[in-house]
Amino acid sequence: MIRKTIASAALSVILSATLNAQTTKLTSKVDPFIGSKDHGHVFVGANVPFGAVQLGPTQIGRGWDKFNGWDWCSGYNYISEEILGFTHTHLSGTGIGDLNDVIIVPANGPLQLYPMQFNKPNTGYGSLFSKKSEVCQPGFYAAHLDKYDVDAKLTATERVGIHQYHYNKTDNAHILVDLGFAMNWDRPIKTFIKRVNDSTFTGYRFSTGWSKDQRLYFSIRTSQPITKAQFYSDSTLLNTAQAEGLHAKVALFFDAAKNPDMMLRVAISPVSEENALANMKAEAPAGTFDSFRKKADATWEKALDRVKIETTNKADQTVFYTALYHMYFGPSLFNDANNDYRGTNKEVYKNAAFKNYTTMSLWDIYRGWAPFMSITRPTLVKDIVKSMLAIHQQQGRLPVWPLVGSETDCMVGNPAIIIIADAFGKGLIDPKQAEEIYQAMKHTAMRDSSGLQYLQKLSYIPADKMHESVAWAMEYAIADGGIAKVAAQLGKKADAEYFTKRSKLYQLYYDKQVGFFNGRLANGQYHRPFDPVFSKPETSDYTEGNAWQYLFLAPQDVHGLINLLGGQQTFTKRLDSLFSISSELREGTAPDVAGLIGQYAHGNEPSHHIAYLYNYLGQPWKTADRVREVFDKFYSTKTDGLPGNEDVGQMSAWYAFSSLGLYSVNPMEGKYVFGSPLFDKATLKLENNKTFTITAKNNSRQNKYIQKVELNGKPYPYTYILHKKLVAGGNLVFYMGSKPGKTYGVAAASHP
Repeated sequence: MIRKTIASAALSVILSATLNAQTTKLTSKVDPFIGSKDHGHVFVGANVPFGAVQLGPTQIGRGWDKFNGWDWCSGYNYISEEILGFTHTHLSGTGIGDLNDVIIVPANGPLQLYPMQFNKPNTGYGSLFSKKSEVCQPGFYAAHLDKYDVDAKLTATERVGIHQYHYNKTDNAHILVDLGFAMNWDRPIKTFIKRVNDSTFTGYRFSTGWSKDQRLYFSIRTSQPITKAQFYSDSTLLNTAQAEGLHAKVALFFDAAKNPDMMLRVAISPVSEENALANMKAEAPAGTFDSFRKKADATWEKALDRVKIETTNKADQTVFYTALYHMYFGPSLFNDANNDYRGTNKEVYKNAAFKNYTTMSLWDIYRGWAPFMSITRPTLVKDIVKSMLAIHQQQGRLPVWPLVGSETDCMVGNPAIIIIADAFGKGLIDPKQAEEIYQAMKHTAMRDSSGLQYLQKLSYIPADKMHESVAWAMEYAIADGGIAKVAAQLGKKADAEYFTKRSKLYQLYYDKQVGFFNGRLANGQYHRPFDPVFSKPETSDYTEGNAWQYLFLAPQDVHGLINLLGGQQTFTKRLDSLFSISSELREGTAPDVAGLIGQYAHGNEPSHHIAYLYNYLGQPWKTADRVREVFDKFYSTKTDGLPGNEDVGQMSAWYAFSSLGLYSVNPMEGKYVFGSPLFDKATLKLENNKTFTITAKNNSRQNKYIQKVELNGKPYPYTYILHKKLVAGGNLVFYMGSKPGKTYGVAAASHP
């Protein structure tokens, strides 16, 4: 009887644990504060996947003199203890700041029209807040504003920010809308707001910053009548029902003593005030704050559920689902509910046949984020390609770093071509647009500017003619490899041959005397003196890196690179040296050279594929060593748990991809190289209603080496898998061990 009772109790515990495991929401496994401290620069607030609205707190970016203002690029850093107000657009993980549009300040007491000074809340609007009161979950943010004694809650739909404020102190309660507010990188050009009725206000904010010509329209609806609306031009009170100028503002007063709860719905549009109102009608016509919050949570749950992982390590689980969450911040929608959008040429395009996207950090995300999304969200990739093609039609070339209707031209090369080439090879483009897409790629690569004029002659870009010439040339070579691939698919033999030659021009920068890629002057000589480690941004031949990291940047021609450096044995020694030499950097080195193991710099993207190159050398166990080392050293549940800028999803994409045991070394060939799976099991739900399951048998921190692989129950001798096999659905099984496998991945026939 006792034994039976004990057994029943044990069974009950097991069943309860199993049920809890099945019912625990994936959104509860996300920690949005990861990467919000130091250099991660992630957005913290309320949004839905790829939403136009990213509603969250905005803080005082510290100046360069005492603090590093760079670490407030998103408008938020975990170390700050103040909230100026809540803005509706943010960037996540970028190295440049912008946006933070339409600030809403729930306030009381004396009306203050300008933001507070650092650590002096009485000098202007804004409040200190207790970190204990701060809560952030997917689709939800909350904090208590001490100065105003206001409980603030935020949630969002794709194009509407939802605010809920409870005023514990009701004296002179008001909502301040300051369209003149700007962070360090942005300034208003023209702002406008008007009263439509006692609960509706509309307007616009035109500004310039990183994005040179930003146009944002909005509409605001309040849950209770506004008893008095005071309009200001800067600090001048206007005797009108509207304000227009550089710094238009309005203070909305209401009877908080009668009803201390105020909900605001704020819709945005790139097109017009009327479309902003229509967006609100389409997405948030009515409802309680809790109903909007539940809908946002459900949207996030569905998005995260596309990848189910099984592991006993809760920290790894949190890091993984937070990475997936961060990957869904951008690109962001840049159209209205009726599919209208404003193009790069500032013309309005009505009822587009695709979802238009912006905030594309293409130089970063082409490496891992885009290939990952081609597996889990191919429809999104299709729309991104269509968005980039539309930009080509509007500005005469494919984008580099498009941001809210402007081309920032940030970073180097032709990264859009790489993403399009990958999508082309995977069948993610409209066949009717194939020729137009190819011509856009070719036209962009044949421009007579940005160093391309030299490449057209199958020559090199002179370092004394162009800053960061080596980086430009090597990135161009990757893109040219993509054009060659697409040209071959389309039967354009001459083009394929020409761009194949261009894809190998990176070899002209190899300085045999120093053993690195080095800048070449117009007279043919290499830069001297030469230092492979020190990389001062103002004079560098490299972009956000040094000669060590760029030594391995030829993913379109890995075997050619191996031969250029002297063959497999020499290449292996150089690769080993990358990870083992001193990590010491001199003062003045770019801050992006971070997350160092030797001179491998995981804190920036040119290094992200390098650990996987050992598979091409028949030494997959070294890939496993380095991948697991990166997991352990640079990704954690801490607020500084990212090794560098998030870069709109790529830093997280490396982790999400790699933790499954895969990564895209060449992001254009539809081939995923094996590393070291972190989880016992992962199930990918594909858009074609199939699933692909990855199982790691006998997996642990110690058992990090792949011994053998099976695909769909049959031995699989290769150290990679093709995209077409993965999306066909099936089961991939890794057998793990504590020592390198004696035969796995050694034979040349198994190499990528």
